[in-house]
Amino acid sequence: MVFSKRLKQWYLQNKRDLPWRSTQDPYKIWLSEIIMQQTRVEQGLPYYLRFTEVYPNVHALANAPEQEVLKLWQGLGYYSRARNLHATAIKVSKELQGNFPDHYKELKTLKGVGDYTASAIASFCYNEPVAVVDGNVYRVLSRVFGVETPINSTTGVKEFKALAQELIDKEDPATFNQAIMEFGAIQCKPQNPLCETCPFNDICLALKNDKIKELPVKLKKTKIRHRYFNYIVPHFRHEQTILEERTGKGIWSGLYQFPLVETSKPAGEEELINTQNFQQLVDGENFLLSIYNEKEVVHKLSHQHLHTTFWNLIIDVENDETISFNELQDYPVPVLIENFLNEFLPEEYK
Repeated sequence: MVFSKRLKQWYLQNKRDLPWRSTQDPYKIWLSEIIMQQTRVEQGLPYYLRFTEVYPNVHALANAPEQEVLKLWQGLGYYSRARNLHATAIKVSKELQGNFPDHYKELKTLKGVGDYTASAIASFCYNEPVAVVDGNVYRVLSRVFGVETPINSTTGVKEFKALAQELIDKEDPATFNQAIMEFGAIQCKPQNPLCETCPFNDICLALKNDKIKELPVKLKKTKIRHRYFNYIVPHFRHEQTILEERTGKGIWSGLYQFPLVETSKPAGEEELINTQNFQQLVDGENFLLSIYNEKEVVHKLSHQHLHTTFWNLIIDVENDETISFNELQDYPVPVLIENFLNEFLPEEYK
């Protein structure tokens, strides 16, 4: 097919030299695909290199403590990916004797492995002709073929998968899948695509109909939720403080943070002191509370914005649950807390 041939020719001339492209090891392919989900190559590559250095095979990753894995993942976001990564490594190592499934359908049974990742592993490692469909692929197909079905609709997901499957090179699915993703990443970019040098500019319907900026179509996002976080940074005797592990199914489960008081709106000192969570923390002791950042830090997640204020709390008592300030860097924390620590802690504690 013309599309497949042009795409492959473009890829062989323009592809980036990335480490996971020189291997068919399913462990490394799986690792790279999980890390690179919703992540730019420039950001994800250092994590891939660190993970493969610290955990050179699936058994090494499986045997690592989850807290250590989360710490190495710190800064990448979407921490459920890291927890699923660890859980799948344990399953492959312990139950499958270190052997990843070698078919698309069996790969999809692994935790954290969906259609896209299963398609990537199956095609890159085992030459199974299953098409990958990620954000880059949606963009390329919608523009070149003028598909206006929303990409985040049930109908759109099925339609784009079927189109990609129809176009895939059955003899060389690995190169086709790599090529179409790479094409979307560096040629048919979201903003300012390189249409003048595009090998499809003679057949691209979006270019022909002046719809480059309109495609792909995406249904409106979920309404943004605004939350107000007040992190209390305790200072006990002997340079001790407290970190708490987040639990449950909300954001950042398994990561650590300072004691949190969440309020329905921005809170002043008096309002904060009168909350039940704060009262439990000080437990009737004398204390001194002061605001650290006068201007709130707004941390933006996909469907929520966290309006964050850090507070210093000095309590001249001892506490059995404390840790030293110089131990803080050993704990996996959300990037919001990491950024605060990088600014707050003196050099000798970093």
